[in-house]
Amino acid sequence: MSESATSLAPAAAAAEAVKAYIRMNRARLAADGELLALLLPDRFDCAVVSDLQRVVIERLSAENQALKIERDALRGTTDRGARLGEGVRRFVLDLIDARSFAQVIAVAIGAASAFGADRAVLCVESADGISPAGSEGVRLVAPGTVCAVVGPAGMGAILSGGGELLFGRGGAACKSLAAFRLRIGQGAPAALYVVGAAAQGMFEGRESEADLAYFARALERAIGAWLDLPKA
Repeated sequence: MSESATSLAPAAAAAEAVKAYIRMNRARLAADGELLALLLPDRFDCAVVSDLQRVVIERLSAENQALKIERDALRGTTDRGARLGEGVRRFVLDLIDARSFAQVIAVAIGAASAFGADRAVLCVESADGISPAGSEGVRLVAPGTVCAVVGPAGMGAILSGGGELLFGRGGAACKSLAAFRLRIGQGAPAALYVVGAAAQGMFEGRESEADLAYFARALERAIGAWLDLPKA
């Protein structure tokens, strides 16, 4: 003999439906103080409802605060990227406006602050130790230094050491360094544009590295143009 399902009275069926809804929508219920008040029987003290609402409000407040912190952090990253971008554009225009090779070098050294750096230098490989004209801000380094820093085919590197090699005296204080190969032109010695900062982790991140690489590309073109060298 088959067994039929138990038949529920309409009121009991409605109650079961409400229970099922509550089980599936606990988060929505917890966030709705008015619905909580409707569901609680009249014999519950109003203070109980108030306490429940206070807990919900505190939780929502904490979540809102966490979202604000995350938003502010993202805004800070965006603002930093915008500042770097503006600095790059300004100094690239200064490279274009330069009226001499010495001015090009001065712009490159002065651009350090746009990248959050404390100092900048152009490292040029030289076997004879003879500095080029307008060499203030240019440091001569031994042949093979560029490949040692960025690799045989590399264009740039973010470093945490090597400041004394690249900057000379006082360079050891730099805990963050970024070095980018300069392809100045055919027949030109290997060279690097290097920025350094005493703070750690200054040049990490795609935005910072991209801005530095872009500036290095503009710098190598400006130097090549003033030296009247064929493109590499």
